[in-house]
Amino acid sequence: MQLHIVILAAGKGTRMCSKLPKALQLLVGHPLLEHVYSAAKSLDPQGVHIVYGDGGQLVRERLAHLDAIWVEQKEQLGSGHALLQALPHIPDDATVLVLYCDVPHISPATLQELLEQIPDSGIGILTAELEDPTGFGRVIRDADDNVIAIVEQQDADEDELQIMEINSGILATTKKILQRYLSQIGRDNAQHEYYLTDMIGLCAEQYPVVGIIADQEEVLGINTKEQLMMLERVYQVGIASYLMDNGVTIVDAARFDACGKITIATDVVIEPNVFLENVTIDADSYIGCNNVLRNVTIGKNVIIQPNCVIENAVIEDNCVVGPFAHMRGGVHLKARAEVGNFVEVKKTVLGEHSKAKHLTYLGDALIGQDVNIGAGTITCNYDGANKHQTIIEDGVFIGSDTQLIAPVKIGKNATIGAGSTITEDAPAEQLTLARARQVSINTWQRPKKK
Repeated sequence: MQLHIVILAAGKGTRMCSKLPKALQLLVGHPLLEHVYSAAKSLDPQGVHIVYGDGGQLVRERLAHLDAIWVEQKEQLGSGHALLQALPHIPDDATVLVLYCDVPHISPATLQELLEQIPDSGIGILTAELEDPTGFGRVIRDADDNVIAIVEQQDADEDELQIMEINSGILATTKKILQRYLSQIGRDNAQHEYYLTDMIGLCAEQYPVVGIIADQEEVLGINTKEQLMMLERVYQVGIASYLMDNGVTIVDAARFDACGKITIATDVVIEPNVFLENVTIDADSYIGCNNVLRNVTIGKNVIIQPNCVIENAVIEDNCVVGPFAHMRGGVHLKARAEVGNFVEVKKTVLGEHSKAKHLTYLGDALIGQDVNIGAGTITCNYDGANKHQTIIEDGVFIGSDTQLIAPVKIGKNATIGAGSTITEDAPAEQLTLARARQVSINTWQRPKKK
């Protein structure tokens, strides 16, 4: 039997207090809908159908890369009405799994278990037991523990509100059952909507409804920014735990954040307030406090001092970076290179054993090995219209407060005197100076204050 998965993503997310639809709110760097879609695709379905409503065009634009059938719900008439919009696109003999864009932590393993437990001609639903079930529909069971109904919070009586088992909304059944019972539900309720949950009571009168209790963290829905934050921490602690189980030292998992592909070798130490996105770190490296690393590959025995921002960079073995360094736009530090305090590096190769330790900007530069860049050095790479490259060959010494006006080349083992403005190529093995003669005027007097 074919499997088709419907993701309901038409909710406005009013309680998010955001211009973005709920489906596009970010969790671990990705939209909520994308998390659910990934779980759905892992089950290898024949089709994934995404039902969208107000704001859906923006959702479709931002997530156009998803291989899905997009279905519009023109009127916001509830979850039952939303699912009805998708049914015409699903084969008659299909099994249908219903997911929600705001339940992003659901695992493929739990969904697979649900699919395996669907009774013949019946429905399987995922539930959870909460200490505080406020806001969720309650699961009503009979004396034999069979699910006989779901009652929404706003429609529940006092006894029903005491039930701790809640409905996640996730269910699996056949298209035929959906067609039969969705047409029978009404909207005589507090919200005047077609509740998908009302179908459960109708079906239970003739067919079995199996309720599978899942881990509560997997099935909790996200309706507010606070709930989004809480689930973010669940994800982040999970990532940190995995890394620590594989030999990484994370000083404080509550102040560690990561997203994308993270690969970290053993005996790497990560101090508090570090953010990683698509990062690879080899063994025995150290990441200090308050660092942001995006799209970075770090070798062995590297030290990243506190308060650095590093993006799109390769840092080879035994390098030292920071504190307060900024690297971006395609930087490559060769082995044992050093980039220090308040140094910005952009689209530059810094060769082996080369150093830029203080208050420097290196942009669009190709720098050889054993080069020393003095404090206050600037590669002036932009002429107002185009970028130009600076080439600094092996063994060069650049004195402090030097401006290198690109395009320019500094020859091997050259020395540039401090305070120079270099506008032409400097020859190898020579001292080059480019500064005005110092003059003292003995007749000059400082103006007096009025």
